[in-house]
Amino acid sequence: MTNYQAQFQHWVNEEKIAVNILKSVGKLMYDKGVELVFFRKHLIDINVLQLMSLFHYARNVIEKEVSINDVEKVVNEISQMDLAPAKLDIALLTNEYNNSSSNTLSEFLNKKLANFIGEDNHDLVAKDIVLYGFGRIGRLVARELIRQAGKGQQLRLKAIVTRFVNKEQIEKRASLFKNDSVHGKFNGIVDIDHINNYLIINGQSVKMIASDNPEEINYTDYGINNALLIDNTGIFNDAKSLSKHLLSKGVSKVLLTAPAKEIPNIVYGINNFDLDIINDNIFSAASCTTNAISPILKVINDNYTIMGGHIETIHAYTNDQNLLDNMHKKPRRGRSAAINMVITTTGAGNAVTKVIPSLKDKLTANAVRVPTPNGSLAILKLKIKSKTSLEQLNSLVKYHSLNGKLTNQIDYQIEDDLVSNDIIGNTCCSVFDSKATIVSNDGTDIVLYTWYDNEFGYTKQVIRLAKQIAQVRRYTYY
Repeated sequence: MTNYQAQFQHWVNEEKIAVNILKSVGKLMYDKGVELVFFRKHLIDINVLQLMSLFHYARNVIEKEVSINDVEKVVNEISQMDLAPAKLDIALLTNEYNNSSSNTLSEFLNKKLANFIGEDNHDLVAKDIVLYGFGRIGRLVARELIRQAGKGQQLRLKAIVTRFVNKEQIEKRASLFKNDSVHGKFNGIVDIDHINNYLIINGQSVKMIASDNPEEINYTDYGINNALLIDNTGIFNDAKSLSKHLLSKGVSKVLLTAPAKEIPNIVYGINNFDLDIINDNIFSAASCTTNAISPILKVINDNYTIMGGHIETIHAYTNDQNLLDNMHKKPRRGRSAAINMVITTTGAGNAVTKVIPSLKDKLTANAVRVPTPNGSLAILKLKIKSKTSLEQLNSLVKYHSLNGKLTNQIDYQIEDDLVSNDIIGNTCCSVFDSKATIVSNDGTDIVLYTWYDNEFGYTKQVIRLAKQIAQVRRYTYY
């Protein structure tokens, strides 16, 4: 056999193993509510080649090589275990087993996952979810909630509230949900029950409700109780107006997908740990930009102490801008978003101080809207107290992207030619561009570049926070 044939046959054999792994991934998810990830990367709804590329990612980025044969063995062993609904990192478990002194894989996993085993751990009651509004973020939240359905389901989408509900409106909403110019087609089936005003999405019945007055809706009429309502309209942004949702029957908690006044602004992974979920009922997931910059600022400030700096966000255009030149309450935003770069303001500099109070009065911020529909970039120019080097700084961010409380927030990238389209669909709210980092000769002036999918990356943060507020988080090992 020639070298070419041998190498190709080796690849085909590994592809066959990848097929078996993905079969087990799906079976575990939908039969047991056990989700497997690979060094934090999602495995649900990916194909064989995407799985194969993760082994390359492990070798070149994480620098922890694991073999596909070993991973298959770990997956097969996990499939035989009586586990509670959980999220497990099979690559991490494989790597740890290979470096352990355990006699057998079974012994190792039973020890590592002891708290995940047993009938007493299997009860997980899903929380009813109401989406108030069905715009860009609302539709992406709906897609994710539907995608995560199965045994061990944590959040159960039960209703969507819009201003109007009739045959034409429901059909338009369904079309916008199924077809997205940025994020692609919805990977599923959407039917419409016009008689009862339901969207039936992958077998899940979602009631469409018409209302202009949140306090007048009786959600219990639709079998919805003790629900978490996610407000993504942008209309209500303070405690008084958001409290209207709590006057309706069937809603117990409210989460706003925008910055808010008078209520906690939360960036999941940073300041969500001390929330009073029992006594507080209204929360904010802050803004997409605040979620993007806070993880990086947290790492830098904790390790070097930020003395001051400026943040410039290069942001995709949004719905509040005009497609063509026209009147607007903010003059520059009245100019055509599709053909202009537009200087505008951002509250991210002040908002981040609500998440990291020690940065108060240390940062300025501004924004430039650019002609791209999604995918944004934050440039952080910072003065730090402790000296560093380019290598030390990048290594620090890389470490926190793989260890600790920010592994779901920071994606450390080593690509030489990373551009905005490359980060569309990234599950992390902050995609750190290590190749763009700049450190001054004296080691105290630094410039950092972090990308973010201002729609999907932010949506993932909203859902993480929603699960905490709803008290339905699964056991995790990653």
